[in-house]
Amino acid sequence: MATVSPCWNYTLHLPHDPRAPGIARGTLRLILAAHEMPEFTTTAELVAAELLANSHSHTKGPYALRLRSAEPGRLRVAVWDTDPHVPPGFSNAAAPAPPPDAEHGRGLPLVRACADAWGASVLRGLGVQRSGKLLWAECGGGARAW
Repeated sequence: MATVSPCWNYTLHLPHDPRAPGIARGTLRLILAAHEMPEFTTTAELVAAELLANSHSHTKGPYALRLRSAEPGRLRVAVWDTDPHVPPGFSNAAAPAPPPDAEHGRGLPLVRACADAWGASVLRGLGVQRSGKLLWAECGGGARAW
């Protein structure tokens, strides 16, 4: 008899605190272990770390980590924050490469390289509980080394 894996999602709301990204990464590892998805842990943690670090560094308000598995063998890592501005490294347009001695600017291209799909949603207007943006990256457990 075939086993059907139900969809699931978790959202962890985080304060603007320097410990929050580490707590979120620990939570991510726990969730993936509970759902028996260890093949996703390394890259999902990298993706989450980059998105969480951007939210912590470039916003003043709270942010949230969302993990979602809508179908077997696929995982979406998303981070919401209060700033509606989508960073150039995450838009569909190619962002210029940072200079070799730059201390910043490599994280979001790295997220894009690890993902099968990625995107951004700007949240504002009627019916939206919280404004800001949601950046997400999605991968499957197949060919890519998650």
